[in-house]
Amino acid sequence: MTPTESADRSVPVTQRAIERIKERIADGTLKPGDRLPTERELASDLGVSRSSMREAIRALTTLGVLEARHGAGVYVTSLRPADLLETFSVLAEVSQGETLIEVLQVRRMLEPAATALAAARADDAQLRRLGEILNRMEAGGGSDEADADADAYADTVSADLTFHQAIVEITGNATLAAINDGLSSRTFNARVWRGHREAGITARLREDHERIYRALQARDPDAARAAATMHVLEVERWLRADLTDDVG
Repeated sequence: MTPTESADRSVPVTQRAIERIKERIADGTLKPGDRLPTERELASDLGVSRSSMREAIRALTTLGVLEARHGAGVYVTSLRPADLLETFSVLAEVSQGETLIEVLQVRRMLEPAATALAAARADDAQLRRLGEILNRMEAGGGSDEADADADAYADTVSADLTFHQAIVEITGNATLAAINDGLSSRTFNARVWRGHREAGITARLREDHERIYRALQARDPDAARAAATMHVLEVERWLRADLTDDVG
């Protein structure tokens, strides 16, 4: 038995089946939109039990690699980054404490580069859309009063998320956009705005977004990168202070 065969046998059967199907997709044997052979045929071909094959198909379906069509069989999906990274989106939603800080640190690596690229690529229509989103954010987040209209404030949180998503979409990189979505969280955004409102400092967030928008309007990649970096750092500093307060 070769070392490769020995290592292969040490991998759980279901995982082996998953890897074999992925290999066939990677080498082009199975292409986006192709129908898979029947469960029985695949199990026989790959030398695994039907139950293991069933588990493998279920796992790849959850990951967005395969899709089951009722009465029609199992197919390879379009393999779009947004589909394949959909399960990744739970990361920012459920992260807490130091893990959430790590998520922000990753955002600090990616968002400034994406914003700089957007500044170089944005057309007039895209800039107008960003301006409209920014206006929505301003309309709902213009007050630090505790009794500020709840619906308006919810729209601010939504507009904040949409603003950053729209910037990354301008880069034209679908994989980057999907990763950015995974690192973003409506729940966390709401927490950030609520915390800044309670401290009476939502002006900082508004100024950050305005600074980013001005750099994009000027089509200045360096200024856009700096503005995005400052924004994520502001949120990261706030989170560290908030976590310290929770511990205290």
